[in-house]
Amino acid sequence: MEVLNPISEPQGGFSKAHDFRLPPSPPHTRKGSRKSSIEIDELDLEGPRIYPLPPRSKPDNRVLPEDLKTPDNHVVRDPRLIRLTGVHPFNVEAPLSELFDEGFLTTKDLHYVRNHGAVPRVEDSEIMDWEFSVEGMVDNPIRMSLAQLIRDYEQVTYPVTLVCAGNRRKEQNVVRKTKGFSWGAAGLSTALWTGVVIGDLLRAAMPKRGARYVCFEGADKLPNGYYGTSIKLNWAMDPNRGVLVAHKMNGEMLEPDHGKPLRIIIPGQIGGRSVKWLKRITVTAEPSDNWYHIYDNRVLPTMVSPEMSADMPDTWKDERYAIYDLNTNSATCYPAHDEKLPLTTDAQSYNIRGYAYAGGGKRISRVEITLDKGKTWILANISYPEDEYRLAREGERLFGGRLDMSWRETCFCWCFWDLDIPLAQLQASDDIMVRAMDESMMVQPRDMYWSVLGMMNNPWFRVVIHKEGHTLRFEHPTQPALMPGGWMERVKKAGGNLTNGNWGERLAGEEEQFIEEEPAKEICMINKDINRKITLEELRQHSGEVEPWFVVNGQVYDGTKFLGGHPGGAASIFGAAGQDATEEFLAIHSENAKAMMVDYHIGSLDEASLAVLKEGETEGVDSAPRETFLQAKVWTKGVLSTKTKISADTKIFTFHLEHADQVVGLPIGQHLMMRLRDPVTREAIIRSYTPISEGTEKGKLNVLIKVYYDTPERKGGKMTQALDAIPIGHFVDFKGPVGKFEYLGRGVCAISGRQRKVKRFIMICAGSGITPIFQVLRAVMADREDSTFCLMLDGNREEEDILCKEDLDRMAAGNDHKCRLVYTLSRPSHSWTGLRGRMTKELFEREVGPCESVNGEELMLVCGPEALEKSVHSVFTGMGWKDDDILFF
Repeated sequence: MEVLNPISEPQGGFSKAHDFRLPPSPPHTRKGSRKSSIEIDELDLEGPRIYPLPPRSKPDNRVLPEDLKTPDNHVVRDPRLIRLTGVHPFNVEAPLSELFDEGFLTTKDLHYVRNHGAVPRVEDSEIMDWEFSVEGMVDNPIRMSLAQLIRDYEQVTYPVTLVCAGNRRKEQNVVRKTKGFSWGAAGLSTALWTGVVIGDLLRAAMPKRGARYVCFEGADKLPNGYYGTSIKLNWAMDPNRGVLVAHKMNGEMLEPDHGKPLRIIIPGQIGGRSVKWLKRITVTAEPSDNWYHIYDNRVLPTMVSPEMSADMPDTWKDERYAIYDLNTNSATCYPAHDEKLPLTTDAQSYNIRGYAYAGGGKRISRVEITLDKGKTWILANISYPEDEYRLAREGERLFGGRLDMSWRETCFCWCFWDLDIPLAQLQASDDIMVRAMDESMMVQPRDMYWSVLGMMNNPWFRVVIHKEGHTLRFEHPTQPALMPGGWMERVKKAGGNLTNGNWGERLAGEEEQFIEEEPAKEICMINKDINRKITLEELRQHSGEVEPWFVVNGQVYDGTKFLGGHPGGAASIFGAAGQDATEEFLAIHSENAKAMMVDYHIGSLDEASLAVLKEGETEGVDSAPRETFLQAKVWTKGVLSTKTKISADTKIFTFHLEHADQVVGLPIGQHLMMRLRDPVTREAIIRSYTPISEGTEKGKLNVLIKVYYDTPERKGGKMTQALDAIPIGHFVDFKGPVGKFEYLGRGVCAISGRQRKVKRFIMICAGSGITPIFQVLRAVMADREDSTFCLMLDGNREEEDILCKEDLDRMAAGNDHKCRLVYTLSRPSHSWTGLRGRMTKELFEREVGPCESVNGEELMLVCGPEALEKSVHSVFTGMGWKDDDILFF
């Protein structure tokens, strides 16, 4: 932004305490005459008010277009908020300047939001009937409604700053990608919260001897269960800690994004402990075992990488790494990023301004500024608006709650700092850096402590000064989310080392050794000669099985020419038709497949359509109960109910469908896609599997999965290990069916939509490749009128690796006229009486021989590791088999 007069008026925040005082004569204050939405008669007081009241909220906010097709289609939001995780779930921060300009208190419009999933919907008429419980290790369990909480317990009002533990994480992500999304420096906000001191509730419930923790659980249903966490019981009981069960924010009922109708507020601790949509308070002897308490809000040792962390459950569970109290932090808000300061101004100085906060009730005791990279420091001025509330008269009430502040020395809120810097000094400096110290003498570190989740980032906040003629331009470290900009990205792109102890600048003698970072390899997926703009309406006209169009990274592709050649069958393309298929395409396809996309590129979606097109399908949108679980265009959630161990590395994962009478809806021989998301990064892992459930089975889905664990020699399977790690009750997304093969029964099958009559199936598989073979074999054996002959060759290492063996032997028993099973083991035991050795050319020649197919009456079905499939193709084409007679699942 251009700054014409940088010191004439404050651009945000306050530098003196009296800036917070309202006019001394409130009876003469007319509605709308001050920046507050609060009516005089709502304040329950008379006489002068000497503390801040909330600024006026925006009256014209509404449900935004991008939220209409998400589960949050009932939530009103401010369009100024910066979305950090795409459209859904809603994780946002305000533009830093606008947050600072609102002053000490933040409106509900610009208050930051951290949601892990969909916002629970609670109608206004249901608020007072909202129930929650206090249970566990208590002598007097309590279950009450919000109406009872308000009626039976004293209400208090506190100003509290909430801070996300990920505040400033973008800086860590630029240095090295963490498992968290990119917060800027505005992941914090302050509001007046009204509710009941939790100690009053706990005393009424009477904790038992041995109780040490208080667990909180919300109503937000997530992939890993309901969100929950815990704090120590003695913290909750300590009135100095100020923990609240809150139902008002800035004098109004809670907004949906902020916990409507009831939430926990824990001053001085990370926002992740202040559970929203509160349903349960449980007193326990141990910390919470909730997934989100264990695998979120932790600072693991810096040597633990994201890859290592996936297989370190004991490290995640170590309470020493859990985050509770905030650490000391500060940031510069003005000069803003890319702000320009003309040196031709008559002003002699510039007032730099920002915020600071500490945790655990500690006060910020000093803020220091350096213009020479830490060689010398200047003390900044600090204002503590929170102290204004301590001056309220005894018994004074605000928003229906007693202002219980006068006796408390602990600090719950941020403070503001400022310093006038002569323009000549700014012109002579390369940067401005700020650090804060709290009253325990803990000071912000010079350098970053990188960790796998990227939390609690608090090194000195550095703003670079660029000299551009007669103007100074200021550059912040980063910009939030995927927004480009900031000196850290610029330095890294130029090949600088951000961890060299000099903020990426070249050290003495480093010039000759300096090597620019090689840019990441990018696969071109577009035809650069095509400039066609396509509207969303045009895209939707191609959402069927005629000329299916789909979108990847905003580019439109016509899949018509590839319907017959797609390895996953035409159904895969039909399922993506009219949709944004970016996530699925990039998660599944190889670099070769991406390079092929140029041939199918037909244009790009216009900007208006891109703004409307929802991201990631319509997952979670409420709909009427369906008869069939699987859908081609929409992800549907199944709940993991059991894991049944079959062998050392193989399990059957059983999922409950949406209701007991719902059928899976998977044709014989086809497969489905399964999707897991990292709860922090929202990164999708998508793989295809063939379940062993019958397509007509109701209410549940069984998927046989071989888990490929990490070994010293190789990385394991990302999806299979993720599935193995999820707890019972975890949601997994399903979509389908996909695949080009379908067995219609009695020897009739369809391949890419064309029917074919088969008299003999040659089935070759290994390991978990049995699953599609199993489906077809079971269908043949179950139909007495089906005379199709099945020869199955199943190769494994050891006997326990032969999956579904009991079922296979049972199906084959007494059916010698149409079934023969051949097992071979490469590492058999002494008691093994079957074939020994790998599946080789000699075995194939002896058991199968050359193709005797007439009019396609023989069909080979192959499913196994890539090496097996290549071997099968080489051997059998050498024996005269045609590619049309060999089908790879």
